[in-house]
Amino acid sequence: MTATAVSSLPPSARLNCRLVLKGAGILAVLCASLAVLSPDPIAFAVGGAVPWLCLRIVYTPAMPAALIYLFLWQWLQIFARVVQAWVDGETLSTSVSGPNVVYAYWYMMAALVVLAVVFRLVLLDMKPATPAQRTAHFRWNIRQLLVLYGLGFFVSSFATVFGRGALAQPIETLGHVKIVALFMLFVYVMSTLRGMRIMLAVLAFEVAIGFTGFLADFRSVFIFLTIAAVTAQVRWRLTTGVAGACGLVALTVMALFWTAVKNDYRDYASNFSDSQAISVPLSDRMAYLGGKLLSFGDIDFGRTSYMLLNRFAYVDIFASVIDVQEVVQEPTSMRQWQEAMDHVFKPRAFFPDKPDLSDSDVYLRLTGRVLLDEVLRGTSISVGYMAENFADLGFPAMLLGVAVLGLLLAGCIRILMSFDLPLVMREGVVMAFVFSIARDGVEISLPKMIGAALMFMIIFLPMIMFVAPKVIERLDRPAQMAARARAMHAARR
Repeated sequence: MTATAVSSLPPSARLNCRLVLKGAGILAVLCASLAVLSPDPIAFAVGGAVPWLCLRIVYTPAMPAALIYLFLWQWLQIFARVVQAWVDGETLSTSVSGPNVVYAYWYMMAALVVLAVVFRLVLLDMKPATPAQRTAHFRWNIRQLLVLYGLGFFVSSFATVFGRGALAQPIETLGHVKIVALFMLFVYVMSTLRGMRIMLAVLAFEVAIGFTGFLADFRSVFIFLTIAAVTAQVRWRLTTGVAGACGLVALTVMALFWTAVKNDYRDYASNFSDSQAISVPLSDRMAYLGGKLLSFGDIDFGRTSYMLLNRFAYVDIFASVIDVQEVVQEPTSMRQWQEAMDHVFKPRAFFPDKPDLSDSDVYLRLTGRVLLDEVLRGTSISVGYMAENFADLGFPAMLLGVAVLGLLLAGCIRILMSFDLPLVMREGVVMAFVFSIARDGVEISLPKMIGAALMFMIIFLPMIMFVAPKVIERLDRPAQMAARARAMHAARR
């Protein structure tokens, strides 16, 4: 009965992909209205309409909700640059980073639209989920999903501890099973409204754990929660909007806090070793962050907000690649794609002498910039897959490289959505796939994106074919037993 009630809700009353598309349309109108106040009115207005355009292109009734994250996250990293220019009181073409910033902005927006077109072509005739697939999770219970999440957390923790050496990438990919379990838990709770306190406890736990790592992992759980809400098609009420606004404020505050403390924390967590290896116990790291939290009021929020916006925008690096390519052309044709293919198709288990992948080396070669202070503190920096395609092909030919990449990614998603499994599990698997290839948005390099996509398919396809049916069978067992009990009771009467 609950499933029937949910499926009978009018589209306007549910937070689904169609409603997100309408929200993107409202954003486009708002940006067009504010564009007259911006130093770059055309860039602001047209850039503000790109989310609606991309989602409108890629939208089908069978579209996985994770594509919302894929496109909006990359768009935000590009559009943030025109917002930064507004804050600086300058135009993109008169930026201190040079006149090529405006070209980089438009090239990246064009690449994102091309990516959407390719996804539409690949996913166009994909069949929507059946009613049974859409409502299968209503038969489950919160305890089983909590156990599944616990198993996923154990596997993820194992991957974090032992994911080193030649098996680092497959073990890390295996750790993404936690994303699937977490996503299924979120969708179940928001669909059935059962286990809300458990979901909030898991959410708080994931945020706390996310802060203890080397990177800003606390944000990922908010991404999963948001996409799960779209998958669950929760009722859109005033309380839903308020809850979403509160979550956005909380995420922004946490991002500001992390921006203010991350450099000092990374030094402390790595014991000042200039690497990403954490050598300080968890309890000490938690205590250190707790001490920083107590002095939260001392943060210069104006300066920290600008630092966050500056780090968020990822256009200037592309502009630096354009600057270098105008002066010095790459002597090797298609070098980025060649090195990406060479790295991906030479497994370290069979090629132990294969050199380590260094985004920072590529960054130095393509931009001519001295490494940023953030790199010297143990993190790496990449020019991103769009800039790498530009270095190989220039514009507009770079759009062909982006299209080829889109064919690979969309093809993987189509395969993952083709299995006869409950929709919540298929959406969770696609969410894990998209997060593995788009966690860093436009920052991710070609070899990392291609390698992550192929490794995900190698690890997850056997799991989907052989493990997932057994998991579903286990989740369905209590409902089947209850149905048998009711049938026996009715027969006795």
